[in-house]
Amino acid sequence: MVSPQSTGQLPARIRATLLVAIAAVALGLLFAHKVANKMPDLAVYWTAAHRARHAEPLYRAEDGHYQFKYLPAFAVLIVPLGAVTIESAKLIWFAVSVGLLALLLGLSLRVLPERRRSAWVLVMLTLLVMGKFYGHELVLGQMNAPLAVIVTAAAVAAMSGREAATGALIALAIVVKPYAVLFLPWLAARRRAVSMTLAAVGCAVVFLLPSVIYGVDGTVQLHRAWWSTVTSSTAPNLTNADNVSIAAMWTKWVGTGQVAALLAIATSAVMLIVAALVFARRKGVRRPEALECALLLTLIPLLSPQGWDYVFLLSTPAVMLLLNYDDQLPRVARIATRVALATIALSVYDVMGRTAYGMFMSLSLITVCYFMVVAALYTLRRRGVA
Repeated sequence: MVSPQSTGQLPARIRATLLVAIAAVALGLLFAHKVANKMPDLAVYWTAAHRARHAEPLYRAEDGHYQFKYLPAFAVLIVPLGAVTIESAKLIWFAVSVGLLALLLGLSLRVLPERRRSAWVLVMLTLLVMGKFYGHELVLGQMNAPLAVIVTAAAVAAMSGREAATGALIALAIVVKPYAVLFLPWLAARRRAVSMTLAAVGCAVVFLLPSVIYGVDGTVQLHRAWWSTVTSSTAPNLTNADNVSIAAMWTKWVGTGQVAALLAIATSAVMLIVAALVFARRKGVRRPEALECALLLTLIPLLSPQGWDYVFLLSTPAVMLLLNYDDQLPRVARIATRVALATIALSVYDVMGRTAYGMFMSLSLITVCYFMVVAALYTLRRRGVA
């Protein structure tokens, strides 16, 4: 005999199954009609993986705009990707990316010091704000979702006292994207010997890993080529409308030159000072790692000269944290933060139109919106809320 409890649960299970089936069909259609013929960034990773399998040079000027700019260890780590066809790689990475985005939302919920709104409300509002970045991630076949997941998982580990996992995850994040070196000073400031040691060992592994395929001399040459590629390709990208970095913002506003460079350095220094002040005020705050990691993730696209708009996907934990603690902000800051988040959500080509969207991006207004996000995070820390 079926118990009343189980019969009451049956419709809920059926609804959940139907929702999963509908989501799977929708994602399948999205991949078939919008993604399968795109994912240009994944093609870059696939090519690098294929080259690494055969110990070929990774960094080539003839690749043009689609040069490989990640650390050599990343190419070695994804060697299995080069063993399948590009079509199979796209399908695999699309499915993995969807799963990672769902995991990122779950980890962003878990990392909250306390939950002041229901999980569904927080997830749906975060999706509304961040949807454009998630779409870009899937269409481009990018690697921001793995980075965000790894760092947020590191914050969860730190909050639960698992220092070895914290250090190892930060090292892994650096393999995925070198931007994650921003978290090494954070680990050092926390003064936890275990996490610092694991991160240092991990970074040594990151450097030495390519030697398994390329040998020691080849590994040194690869890192030199990587540095040359990254530094030589930065300046031309600063005037691109989709570049949301602080350096690009000043270049668009005052033009290329020393003035823009100095203003960018000064503004970046202010952002780093804000991060230091946030850390300095951590005493007495419950689970301070959440806001600190959220802030540093948000700063990555602002500080990196290669900060494209879709890299703001990394701000998912920060956005969910602000949505959760919206009522804890002062009235003026609350209104300004809501306006900034709404502007981010609505800054979509299909919503704004060609002319308005082009002007919005060329003026780096989305960068200004994220200055407000940073200010709101600092305000929460100054108030001792998170």
